[in-house]
Amino acid sequence: MKRKSERRPESRKRLCAAKREEAEPRTDIYILITDQLYFAVLKQKIRSTHERHCFCIDEELSYENFYADFGPLNLAMFYRFCCKLNKKLKTFSLAKKKIVFFTCGDKKKQANAAYLIGSYAVMHLQKTPEEAYSLLMSRNTHYIPFRDASFGTSMYHLNILDCLRAVHKALHFGWLDFSNFDVGEYEHYERAENGDFNWIIPGKFLAFSGPHPKSKIENGYPLHAPEAYFPYFRKHNVTTIIRLNKKMYDAKRFTDVGFDHHDLFFVDGSTPNDAIVTKFLNICENVDGAIAVHCKAGLGRTGTLIACYMMKHFRLTAAEAIGWIRICRPGSVIGPQQNFIEDKQSSLWAEGDLHRQKLNELENGCSKTAVTGILSGVDDISINGTNKNISPRKTNMYDDVDEEEEEQQHSGLTQGDKLRALKSKRQSRASTGSLSLEENKIHTRSTSNSLRIILQSSAQRCKSAKSQNPSDNVDVRKRTRTSLGSNRANSPLLHSRLARSLGSLHVMTSEKNREFSEVSPDLLAADSLSNQTHLKCTSPFSSEQLPFPPQHSSLLNLKSSVQEKENSTLFAINALYETMVFHLFHLLSLPFWLPAVPSPFT
Repeated sequence: MKRKSERRPESRKRLCAAKREEAEPRTDIYILITDQLYFAVLKQKIRSTHERHCFCIDEELSYENFYADFGPLNLAMFYRFCCKLNKKLKTFSLAKKKIVFFTCGDKKKQANAAYLIGSYAVMHLQKTPEEAYSLLMSRNTHYIPFRDASFGTSMYHLNILDCLRAVHKALHFGWLDFSNFDVGEYEHYERAENGDFNWIIPGKFLAFSGPHPKSKIENGYPLHAPEAYFPYFRKHNVTTIIRLNKKMYDAKRFTDVGFDHHDLFFVDGSTPNDAIVTKFLNICENVDGAIAVHCKAGLGRTGTLIACYMMKHFRLTAAEAIGWIRICRPGSVIGPQQNFIEDKQSSLWAEGDLHRQKLNELENGCSKTAVTGILSGVDDISINGTNKNISPRKTNMYDDVDEEEEEQQHSGLTQGDKLRALKSKRQSRASTGSLSLEENKIHTRSTSNSLRIILQSSAQRCKSAKSQNPSDNVDVRKRTRTSLGSNRANSPLLHSRLARSLGSLHVMTSEKNREFSEVSPDLLAADSLSNQTHLKCTSPFSSEQLPFPPQHSSLLNLKSSVQEKENSTLFAINALYETMVFHLFHLLSLPFWLPAVPSPFT
């Protein structure tokens, strides 16, 4: 009797455990992608064996969030993942092993890992987005949706399927081609100190952070003058600039050198009205060359209008447009702008169909009457579509633009200011990924190379002034040499002024380090020949030679702090250089003998 009573509790425990296993799915989930490739969602890390090779990218490729956003991972990380996986699949020693790509992180890590392997299946395994997504969901797995870069409750959900469809459309239209993709260039120009811009549609739309009248650091974010972008814009056939924020610089600085410039202002964090959307589309449809669009941070307002163009001319859904823009430029399209794009989808699709019909009939040489009818039909279409109930609210909002601007100025930082400051802070940490350069076939590029301000428009006027009067040029040359010597003598004073204006930046002004900030004609000539614009600056501690072993967290923090100060000092020196060249060019009639300095954008 005792033995039976002792066995009953044990049998009951086993029965309850079996019921729990039936009710709850298994913790470890393995999904077959191909005969050799598996995707696994695990509770803890696993090791490779003689039958399988396991790898994980949860720590190597990590999303850098603004607020509560966590994905999708950007284009460079997707490229690195594809290179890593392709190399493993082509390695002879792994040919007979099962390749297991696993994630054992939280729900956010799982969503990004599923997005990566799904996008890989679409791009390299020629699967449709629906087929790839069905594989990911085959074991009753659940992935949390992505959200925007705002603070608070998410108003819009972006699913993994939306991202897979966005990748598929990008491949179809030729926006995504890793055979011509330069991951080093992408990561270089994405950084705040190097321009903070990304191509959304290569050759058509470039999204970038708004320029400033002069280079400086504001709220921890490096600001750059319009002249800094001229060389890159000319090289990549950018002909038009569209500004969506309030006027921070004079538009003549672009138009005087041959660029077209348009202003389509609406309030930071809000949605555009019908007139702004219509004008933006008309400008983009009648432009020869690429278009550079910016607002304050180049994220919310910029991504919203570019998404409208993509829906009209490429018939992308709102989710696909938002997904692709965020893959190219994380943090884009924020808050109510997501729902605004979704509301515009049907009407922009209809307008795009009529626009393409008009172009086809023009190419086929149809009668003028038919073309006129199509044009009138396009004019009669309301971009609002069926969302007429929100039109009065938007009209009233834009009637009170001045009041909202005053409130923003009174309250301090706007949404764009905060996003730019957050981006600068997150990029001061270690760069994404620890994958080797040889494995990913990327070009070596210094990610800490600061942006140099180049006044090429002034140099062109200098060439025209050369042919006016030789005697005047001689006088100008003498005055310039004298002024240059005085600037060199007063360089410590300029350093101290710059340090005060930039706040916490520490600028070296001692005689020992003066060579880092002084720019001589010989140095400029050497830079012009070598196409390099780096100002060399040594740090008390190199990245490999720290005075103590790097095992402790405090020492790692010291190392990162030293590197951040070194980068800040380098940017301050470049800002000083820009100020000196600016005064030389504009106050001393632009001496033609001063050689041009190439830009880091080229």
